[in-house]
Amino acid sequence: MTRILHISDTHFGTEQQPVIEALESHVREQGADLLVLSGDITQRARRKQFDAAVAFVQRLEDYGIPRSLVIPGNHDLPLHNLLARFLLPYGNYRRCFGWQLEPTFENDELLVIGLNTTHPRRRKDGRVTDAQVQAVCERLRRSDPGKLRIVVAHQPFGAMLPSDLSNLQHGAETALTRWAEAGLDIVMGGHIHLPYVLPLSGQYPGLAREIWTVQAGTALSSRLRGNLPNSFNRLHLGESPDKQVRVERWDYHPPSGRFVPEAHFDLHWPAR
Repeated sequence: MTRILHISDTHFGTEQQPVIEALESHVREQGADLLVLSGDITQRARRKQFDAAVAFVQRLEDYGIPRSLVIPGNHDLPLHNLLARFLLPYGNYRRCFGWQLEPTFENDELLVIGLNTTHPRRRKDGRVTDAQVQAVCERLRRSDPGKLRIVVAHQPFGAMLPSDLSNLQHGAETALTRWAEAGLDIVMGGHIHLPYVLPLSGQYPGLAREIWTVQAGTALSSRLRGNLPNSFNRLHLGESPDKQVRVERWDYHPPSGRFVPEAHFDLHWPAR
């Protein structure tokens, strides 16, 4: 059974040391098979912030997560250094996390496709291009339909609150319509520091099959949304003829200095 630790919006440069220690303790105790970090790794894309971030990811790997899938967010491109933003927008990201901006992971149970939905000409908005839509469709169709199939992008595809509609990916409806036809199960992301799990058919009723959105809060940063604590998600793939996954949300609990389970959601798709 594959286990995924999904964190987002670490915003190194605003990280909180007690929260870092709590998350590292969790990994030492619970482990996982794959770490997914869905963007906004740093606060301002500075060298020291990326150095701290990659050291953190390496520690998680040492503590018991053998593989990582990391994608950039809008904060991972320089904002004030315009020369770097337009000539080497992903320079520090690539120095620490490699040249690939759209990594993938696949095993016998799971396919995860990373998407880079940032661009140096956009300050924060995400966009899915026609080429990305087509590439994801082709990758989904080549995979075993019995596998859980996930796309990871930084900005959300579905909103829980009306105030977050402006934060949705540009091109989301077209992408989801095509990906539903190709067999996608889940889209994961961050960006708005609000954790939730939603079926997207409520927002996009024309989908050929259900796609769930799994959004993560901010894992480590002091840039919290309202009264929400730092949090992360854990996904546990089930073992049955039907495709199923349990999504757990873990919240930071300051009095104990630990992350504690807060909620869970059981998702399933009938065998085809």
